[in-house]
Amino acid sequence: MSKKLYIGNLGYSVGNSDLRQEFAAYGVVVSAHVVTDRETGRSKGFGFVEMDSDQEAQAAMAALAGKMLWGRSLAINEARPREGRSGAFGRPRRGFSDDQGAGGRY
Repeated sequence: MSKKLYIGNLGYSVGNSDLRQEFAAYGVVVSAHVVTDRETGRSKGFGFVEMDSDQEAQAAMAALAGKMLWGRSLAINEARPREGRSGAFGRPRRGFSDDQGAGGRY
């Protein structure tokens, strides 16, 4: 079963292929993705790597956590499921949902 890792403190010049190449030394990389800003396309300084097995993920974490790469000390943790988003002040978002009709507003 594959294991997804959170990779923090990435240099802003790091791309998906750089991340994939670094982790490939520890096993099969299913996916590697550096998170970017929607508007600017610039890296946000973190990403995710999915390894083929838990053993490979553990090996990569042991070898690379705290290691200086791309001018920064990497922070690596097991990725957690994404939490639901809410609007301002913790209230649920309002707007476009199927049950509100064509306009999507109240």
